[in-house]
Amino acid sequence: MIVAVDARALAGAPRGVARYTRELVGALAAAFPDDEYRLVVPGRRAVDALAAANVATVRPRPPGRVVHGVAAVARRPRLARLAGRDARVAWLPAPAPVAVGDIPYVVTVHDLSWEERPADFTAYERAWHALARPRALARGAAAVVADAEPTRAALLERWRLDPARVRVVSPGVPAPAAPRGANRFGRYVLYVGALEPRKAPELLLGAFARARARGLDADLVVAGTGRRARALAGRPGVHLLGAVSDAELEGLYTHALAVVLPSWLEGYGLPPLEALARGTPAIVADLRVYDGTLGGAALRFAPGDAAALADALVRVEGERDRLLAAAPPLPAWVDAARALHAILADAAG
Repeated sequence: MIVAVDARALAGAPRGVARYTRELVGALAAAFPDDEYRLVVPGRRAVDALAAANVATVRPRPPGRVVHGVAAVARRPRLARLAGRDARVAWLPAPAPVAVGDIPYVVTVHDLSWEERPADFTAYERAWHALARPRALARGAAAVVADAEPTRAALLERWRLDPARVRVVSPGVPAPAAPRGANRFGRYVLYVGALEPRKAPELLLGAFARARARGLDADLVVAGTGRRARALAGRPGVHLLGAVSDAELEGLYTHALAVVLPSWLEGYGLPPLEALARGTPAIVADLRVYDGTLGGAALRFAPGDAAALADALVRVEGERDRLLAAAPPLPAWVDAARALHAILADAAG
């Protein structure tokens, strides 16, 4: 089976969709060596991390992402044509401005944040989502993939999709690797993710200051980029790292007292699970998605409650053993790859 993949995320900032795409394509390529995965990547950024005999990169001409988006509105060039006329199915790791062509396709919808919290997005981001037409993409897809059951339920309720076509495929958690280098930050709590309004970085900053005033003996290390980065820069006890490599992230997870994810909304929330796999507890906003992924293996606080988050920051070290003992079995990327492959094969016919 030849699969065309809209891999534009690999040409942008190394955020959640980029990592999701890279991990799943890598797992698919390894688990199904007789298949071929053709990654359509606008731009010139290298994707060496996906080097495999059955993975090829196709770059549109002209390569610009804006041009590629405008072409989607005009319905050409189509993804199927760019990947080759022998492609049997396409996979879109997230809704994006793209014209697929005359082959069946599967689209992953990670969350509905642009509908549920539109004020969190810039005018450019709102225009991007309008251009992507996520609802139309989902309605035309052979199947729609959600990361977790709450997102699937939201898709069925808001978009009125056929329940038989909306499937849940849980993202995987990479197996721990030996961290490289020493701990540079001493005692710290860790935030991993985009620095955007829906992730509530200002809430975290305020709660961290409260916790320090109450005696928290730890710094705050922030691994991520985004337009809210300035709000954190230069604050006492805060280390703003920007984007980090997988090897750096491994060490950060391993040495942290806890990982904190205070988001207003999450479609899945990988950092807490990746932390648990490395023996590090998590603090998260009390969102429905965590009922099925973390269970009782995290301290939870009411979304937006800075005082409760500060309390969790102060308490987490003392509850470490209890939280880790409650950790559920964690999914692997190969499991996600097998589930997605079955959906792609069914769509291809």
